[in-house]
Amino acid sequence: MLDVFKVADGFIRHIKQAYADDIAIAAYYGSYAQGTATKRSDLDLFFIPATDRGYQASLQFIIDDVGFDFWPISWERAERMASFQEPTTTIISDCKLLYVRSDADLARFMKLREMTSAMQAEGQEQLMIQKAESELEKVYSHMYRMTRDSAAESLTVIRIEAHSVLTKALQSLALLNGTFYTKGFGRNTEQICRLPLKPDRLLGLMSTIMKSDSNAEMMQACEELVSAAGQLILEQKARYNTTPAYETRMKGFYEELKAVLNKIIAACEANDYDTAYFAAIHVQEEIAHFIAYAETGQWQSSLVSTSIIQQVYIRSGLPELIACLNPDDLAPLQRATEQLSYRLEQLLKTKGVAINRFSGIEQFESYLKNKEEHSM
Repeated sequence: MLDVFKVADGFIRHIKQAYADDIAIAAYYGSYAQGTATKRSDLDLFFIPATDRGYQASLQFIIDDVGFDFWPISWERAERMASFQEPTTTIISDCKLLYVRSDADLARFMKLREMTSAMQAEGQEQLMIQKAESELEKVYSHMYRMTRDSAAESLTVIRIEAHSVLTKALQSLALLNGTFYTKGFGRNTEQICRLPLKPDRLLGLMSTIMKSDSNAEMMQACEELVSAAGQLILEQKARYNTTPAYETRMKGFYEELKAVLNKIIAACEANDYDTAYFAAIHVQEEIAHFIAYAETGQWQSSLVSTSIIQQVYIRSGLPELIACLNPDDLAPLQRATEQLSYRLEQLLKTKGVAINRFSGIEQFESYLKNKEEHSM
């Protein structure tokens, strides 16, 4: 059996002789670092270059049919890994150091590990939920590719997309639980099973996605997994909802929106449906999101269905602009926009939002002067 550490020792000697000033850190990770290696295991090696020349030390080779990949990670990427921005946090957190150029390099590396620990500490739950949310949102491009023409797609294509959905959903669940996988997919089932927050049917859905030879079954399992993971994220996110605060969260919103409302009215008067179309949908969607933010203190993500967001708008009693879109008659849209402009201002005022509305330039200049005096 090949002694992989003799290979590593030889490579480290090469670094010391040829790249002593160009490589900051060299380390290994994976099965040998975790004590789970087999006779077929390779030694996973990486290094952090200290100079541009250091990147030249990268080398891929095979000895006794065992593959080795000595690959570079920049300090910037190492930081992304340590801060859960990439699903390879374990590489930084659990690796074993083989070479350190200086005490300063070691201190910098240990700060990366401290960063990982800090992000898992109490008080960072919201940040990790946000990361879980962002990770799960990545599945939608794969879901689209699966559903676009699933009947015509081969089993291979669907399995590739389903694999991407599965790995991203599992990574999202790890983040939701404030942790990272210490083993690669396929070897981390035990850790997945230990996650406190996970869908009830997670293992069954994983089995279907991984083993089914039916496109329809895989797609259905992916949809159920994404839906269940998304619901878990939203439930955890809701724990951090705050009390409504219109007066601070909606400050300046109406004044900024007024220009777009006027644009819709002008487009209707000019019979310019294209401009009215884009502006009207933007306005109604924007108002719905801001009202939801004013009431909960959190921005709604793509995990929340459009219908739920629009229910927030409808409950506010504001006229629907989108329903009034008609290329043959813009008069209803103009009336609805005029009503919206008035009702939204009144709604915000009743919620304690101060609206900066001036009757003319003199009043505006007086306001500026008064503001200036109070800032001194």
